Amino acid sequence: MSAPVTTRRLSRPRYGRMIGGVCAGLAQRWGMKTSTVRLLAVLSCLLPGPQFVAYLILWAIIPSE
Repeated sequence: MSAPVTTRRLSRPRYGRMIGGVCAGLAQRWGMKTSTVRLLAVLSCLLPGPQFVAYLILWAIIPSE
């Protein structure tokens, strides 16, 4: 018999979020520090691409707790 697999559900937490909770939710899902994910998100905005649009889309589709 195998042990049950527990998966963390992707959601935006009610507490500990700054703007929309996307970075906090991703950090919880991946088991990382929230500050690390926020720093990576800010640094990614220095690169060309649709990072801001991706953040807005994630904000819209990730459910809140």
